[in-house]
Amino acid sequence: MTETVNIHEAKTHLSRLLDKVSQGESVIIARSGQPIARLSRFESPQPGTSERVGFLKGQIEVPEDFDRLGGQAILDAFQGEDPNASAP
Repeated sequence: MTETVNIHEAKTHLSRLLDKVSQGESVIIARSGQPIARLSRFESPQPGTSERVGFLKGQIEVPEDFDRLGGQAILDAFQGEDPNASAP
């Protein structure tokens, strides 16, 4: 169940609210009865788990000319030339 508290109560009881959040509950902070923020648990990766960066290392090969692929089409686009346009 989500608890809603006003700003003053959130400041006064921040430690108690963070204990609830750490157990998986959400807390809504309101000003004059209008919700303005939500406290929720931060899910950090478990120690020893790998990051997604580099997850395909060794599984794919990047072509030597990768940084030049589509170079002429990009150049034409910057120069205002449309290779798909028909000549007048």
